[in-house]
Amino acid sequence: MTSMASPPTIIDMIREYSQSGLVICFKKDIPKFQVRCQHHRFPYCKSFCDNLLFDDCTYTLNEVLVTPSNMWQHDLPVTLCLAKMTSIRNLTSAIALVSVLLLISILDCEARLLPINTPAFVQTKDTELVLNGVPFLFNGFNSYWMMNVAVDPNQRYKVSNVFREASAVGLTVCRTWAFSDGGNQSLQMSPGVYNEPMFQALDFVVAEAKKYGVRLMLSLVNNYMDFGGRPQYVQWAKSCGVPVTNDDDFYTNPVVKGYYKDHVKRVLTRINTITKTAYKDEPTIMAWELINEPRCQVDSSGKTINEWIQEMAPYVKSIDSKHLLEVGMEGFYGDSIPDRKQYNPGFQVGTDFVSNNLIKEIDFAAIHAYPDNWLAGQNGTMQMEFMQRWMMSHWEDSRTILKKPLVFTEFGMSKKDPGYSIQARDSFMNVVYSSIYKFAQNGGTFAGGLVWQLLDEGMDPYDDGYEIVLSQNPSTSSVISQQSTKMIALENIH
Repeated sequence: MTSMASPPTIIDMIREYSQSGLVICFKKDIPKFQVRCQHHRFPYCKSFCDNLLFDDCTYTLNEVLVTPSNMWQHDLPVTLCLAKMTSIRNLTSAIALVSVLLLISILDCEARLLPINTPAFVQTKDTELVLNGVPFLFNGFNSYWMMNVAVDPNQRYKVSNVFREASAVGLTVCRTWAFSDGGNQSLQMSPGVYNEPMFQALDFVVAEAKKYGVRLMLSLVNNYMDFGGRPQYVQWAKSCGVPVTNDDDFYTNPVVKGYYKDHVKRVLTRINTITKTAYKDEPTIMAWELINEPRCQVDSSGKTINEWIQEMAPYVKSIDSKHLLEVGMEGFYGDSIPDRKQYNPGFQVGTDFVSNNLIKEIDFAAIHAYPDNWLAGQNGTMQMEFMQRWMMSHWEDSRTILKKPLVFTEFGMSKKDPGYSIQARDSFMNVVYSSIYKFAQNGGTFAGGLVWQLLDEGMDPYDDGYEIVLSQNPSTSSVISQQSTKMIALENIH
């Protein structure tokens, strides 16, 4: 006699329908339900759900919901979560299942459909970045060129392509420039005079980031003469008869500092022509960066730059108290704790990682690392040992002295390096990613890393040796995707 088959359980249905294009998570002990036609928090949720929820079918009913519920605000009761995926092969059956589950919910309890939340701002809590009250850990990238490319409407697809491909491999934070100073093709053509088409290009970058679920770190000025930067500000003052003598007067001259403050105000109060939201009110922007890689030749101690930060950081916060703020430093140690200078690559650049980041208005610390450039005469093993010490020392100081989160905002390997290969780059990135994950796992503080840099196909003029084109580098894309998955999994364990 053949026994009658057992009726399918919720887990059986989850297993089946996760393959049909709908991810279904059901928790019967909460007497409400929620339906969201949204891929949880980010558009690449399909791979995330497949990797973390449904590959291993030993989850209990309650465990299935732990991850997605934590990704949303805790004050929202979640019983049923739907994420519409890219391919729905069994739409009729899926709809039937959804109907049954909804009917059950309606019969068993009061039913309601909750509206999608207004996006939240990334914030800090102790040594962690948080979003909606839970830890925000991420994998990210640099694409400094976005505004300059987007100024040509015929080239904007390149910005969209990079955001789409980055999102597909789980990259959720992008660092890019909100500056371009001097000349008719720049953002700021002269002090206080702006190129509206270039500003609209930046509007487009912000809008596209929002579309693909990527948050932005926007840098406000460059240390170097590329895109104008600090030298251009000083030259503007000199052209007006202001007594300045060198580029380091950027940090001390009242006129030059006034130029910078005017630029900060202009960017932060900009109303996006696409989203109609002021930049200072835009949650897609994760953080402002005061300056990309500040350096000061006339004062290696870090004191001159420290005084500049003490003036500029409160000024930024006086305009925009919603967004996070970081300096933009590489992480070089200065004179405040002489013993820490042993971790520098043999020289100082005028910053002080500890004192500069202790300033109240600075929300998190940032570091860069290019051992292939800083230690060009040493072999790869010694360069990697330096990298490990660099990350360890800054993680320890951020956790114990600064008591603020840490983000690795630039790292990469150049194809111009001796012995370079894609395999060597992948190995290098794996080591860096593994360290970030380990530090984040052991007490938090290390919130994520941003590789330098992503390009779209056909962008040879922007090649600098460090470029990564995801569509042309499948092995590197895989390395990046694995790190993204690990960081988000860790986010939901914390």
